[in-house]
Amino acid sequence: METVRVAAVQAAPVFLAREATVDKAIGLMEKAAGEGAGLVVFPETFVPTYPDWVWRTRPWDGHASALYARLLDQAVEVPSPATEALGAAAARLGVWLSIGVDEKDRHSTTLYNSQLLFDSAGRLVQCHRKLMPTGGERLVWGFGDGSTLGVVETPFGLVGTLACWENYMPLARAALYGAGVDIYLAPTWDNSDVWVASMRHIAKEGRVYVVAVNYCLRGSDVPADVPGRDELWGGDDDWMSRGNTMIVGPDGDVLAGPLEGEEGILYADLDVNRARTSRAQFDPVGHYGRADVFRLSVDANPRRSVSFSAPAASPESGSSGEPRDVDPGGAVRQ
Repeated sequence: METVRVAAVQAAPVFLAREATVDKAIGLMEKAAGEGAGLVVFPETFVPTYPDWVWRTRPWDGHASALYARLLDQAVEVPSPATEALGAAAARLGVWLSIGVDEKDRHSTTLYNSQLLFDSAGRLVQCHRKLMPTGGERLVWGFGDGSTLGVVETPFGLVGTLACWENYMPLARAALYGAGVDIYLAPTWDNSDVWVASMRHIAKEGRVYVVAVNYCLRGSDVPADVPGRDELWGGDDDWMSRGNTMIVGPDGDVLAGPLEGEEGILYADLDVNRARTSRAQFDPVGHYGRADVFRLSVDANPRRSVSFSAPAASPESGSSGEPRDVDPGGAVRQ
């Protein structure tokens, strides 16, 4: 199994500007690749931003509605020119890329907190939709389902993702452990002190590498033309997120970070053989799992409000008459 240098990117997006944020992300990817990174990880919904206003407004008031309209306009369809640009950059640089987007469902226009994973050939190999938006986030995002929960095989180990407070869901973590995750990505908005302890706990619990990536974003990063800018946000001292990006080893040891109060990229060299060997001491879903006592069942079927069946078979058409289901996001999901 290959080793990999991971780059955890703590930065501010170009607030509510999709193309400009994609351009900034590509520039940061180029910087990370120049330092030898083979896996580059960005925070949740980096493109076009995290909707911080859900914690600063009342549901559906004037500012909230105007901000949602801007977010809907700048959200990312999958696939789209934005995802093609990100994939092309990953292929050009020869890196795997994990980046969060506000994903717009092409059929319903519902938004999702989605983390995209591109391989080093630029192909989208996973689009994980956050299972459970937290608090005010439910005003802008829908719920994901089990069809986007899983791991992806890479030359350097099995990679899986849980976003933000999904990481506090014990059964969601168990699902990733059960899928064999080696490198556990935790893009987030949580920048509390408890988050740091939680990431160390998860790394030791799962005997995995944890790459926890956050924003560095303050009121002064909100452009003047954003609805409610002056009423809702202040200047440099108005922190939306101070960071806490970090990389943790499978024994809970901090390899890099936490980075707080500034933009930057953290690096660490990961060898998944170390993680797999450490499970000889504790394997949460293996010899330490006690399957005779505890079992978890994960429904990995997509859950959609509307599905279509093909017309009945006819000699002329040659149709099988079998039901067909179309992936609404258009992405390859594990």
